[in-house]
Amino acid sequence: MTTQSTLAIEATELVKTFGETRAVDGVDLAVRGGSVYGVLGPNGAGKTTTIRMLATLLRPDSGSARVLGHDVVTEADAVRGVVSLTGQLASVDEDLTGRENLILVGRLLGVGRAEAKARATELLEAFGLADAAAKLVKNYSGGMRRRLDIAASIVVTPQLMFLDEPTTGLDPRSRNQVWDIIRALVASGTTILLCTQYLEEADQLCDGIAVIDQGKVIAEGTPGQLKASVGSGALHVRLLDPEQRPEAERTLARELVSVHLEPDPAALSAPCADTDKAARAVAELTRSGIGIASFTLGQPSLDEVFLALTGHPAEEDPLARTDAIEEEQAA
Repeated sequence: MTTQSTLAIEATELVKTFGETRAVDGVDLAVRGGSVYGVLGPNGAGKTTTIRMLATLLRPDSGSARVLGHDVVTEADAVRGVVSLTGQLASVDEDLTGRENLILVGRLLGVGRAEAKARATELLEAFGLADAAAKLVKNYSGGMRRRLDIAASIVVTPQLMFLDEPTTGLDPRSRNQVWDIIRALVASGTTILLCTQYLEEADQLCDGIAVIDQGKVIAEGTPGQLKASVGSGALHVRLLDPEQRPEAERTLARELVSVHLEPDPAALSAPCADTDKAARAVAELTRSGIGIASFTLGQPSLDEVFLALTGHPAEEDPLARTDAIEEEQAA
């Protein structure tokens, strides 16, 4: 069992309301130091509000939280001195170059001029931005801006880093690059709290996950534990032609009853622990003239876990724009 001395974050019954909307409704978290902990849920589930309370940007209405041993309300300055926050939108200055942005951040954090320049060069190299160091950020791609934003967050390496949907809107290559950066940060000793609505991202990166829906933690555990909690197996099918997916869904539903459409437009899945039944379902697809690129029988995906836990896919917004309400209140 995790003890208090090993916890980077300990939150108990955190609550935050905006008008009549209860954005965070009694959230408990226990995050082990040196790990990647995922807060998983759809837009509007309360993830960003939770992070902003832990980062001392919002005061909880009730409950308590300690970050690296410091109370987020009574010791807010101490918390800010040991954490960094990378939000959903890049915070770098578009009218400066990549190098100028990093030097500016270093100087604002009290780093000497020579050291700030050296650190900027080091980070630009590490994040694959050396060739674009002298370009204005307004001319960067989305992936480049996101990498620069994370680099700016670690000019002075934080003990704990809050990442709020760091790969939203990125192409697969840029997303993989950000994942590699996150893994490197954790390997160097930084604890990361990662908010994401991407189930694959949580599966790839997180040691532990809290699933949040409508402001509450509805499940918690490792990716493997969460998958095991909803069933022993699932059939995953990827089609050659995405346009055949509706027909494939109907065919599988006759054999396996419950069928889930994956974010990949050519993919479907269905809970199934019986190998014979899975084989019959695949054979029926073939007999129906539906081309299959690949199929596997294994653990359910986190997407299926979320659907089983909440009754709706992770892409839905059950809280009617909680984050938008929060931004309006904070403005």
